[in-house]
Amino acid sequence: MEKGTAAAEAPVPRVGVVVFLLKGKSVLLGKRRSSIGDSTFALPGGHLEFGESFEECGARELMEETGLGIEKVELLTVTNNLFLEEPKPSHYVTIFLRAVLADPEQVPQNLEPGKCDGWDWYEWDNLPTPLFWPLQKMVQEGFNPFPICSNS
Repeated sequence: MEKGTAAAEAPVPRVGVVVFLLKGKSVLLGKRRSSIGDSTFALPGGHLEFGESFEECGARELMEETGLGIEKVELLTVTNNLFLEEPKPSHYVTIFLRAVLADPEQVPQNLEPGKCDGWDWYEWDNLPTPLFWPLQKMVQEGFNPFPICSNS
């Protein structure tokens, strides 16, 4: 076996960055058109590029996919997802961010129609189905992307 052949063939983990974009009590979701999770509702996001911060990636992906500018970007959590049942098995470390619209009057556009059927706002307590399974798992475990309000 030649040096490097096995490494070139083995799948490697990738880093995904997704954004819980909040507006009131709603989150922005799009219906995926993808080999992984096709026709499920998912958060906007994509792959981390070399040298990018998580926040830069989230802002870039939101702009590329929806035309929306964001602010108040915060790290929420990280998940380790194996997609072994997919036609092309993959492994993603997913960074979940929270953000709000830079301009509350902005309306999402579907700028990547080959990857998404469209974007819309959904009440957190009334999410569409089916959800992309990493998001579904978080919802089932009681995860809530909204900040806890304190009266102090």
